[in-house]
Amino acid sequence: MTDEVTMVRIYCTEGEHKLKKILDYLHHVEHVAGVTAFRGVAGFGRSGKMHTASLLDLSLDMPVVIEFFDRPEKMESVIEHMKTQLEPGHLVYWPARTNLSE
Repeated sequence: MTDEVTMVRIYCTEGEHKLKKILDYLHHVEHVAGVTAFRGVAGFGRSGKMHTASLLDLSLDMPVVIEFFDRPEKMESVIEHMKTQLEPGHLVYWPARTNLSE
């Protein structure tokens, strides 16, 4: 048996110092079903500035992707809140299915 969920991805960098604030909100305020944060090895956005992990560039401004999901009705308010916290284009979401129910 499967359940409908909404998957959400947030794109940011470590240098923005948003990771802890977002994770705290998702965990302690919204209690979403599942959250994972990934550190990227390279990335660039609209600015075109490349962020890479190399021995020569030990930058703390690496790309970070925060991915989470929960029921669509719960995610509506979370997404609306995140829209007020993030620049346009840093939030992506789509419907998905999961095996939450058994």
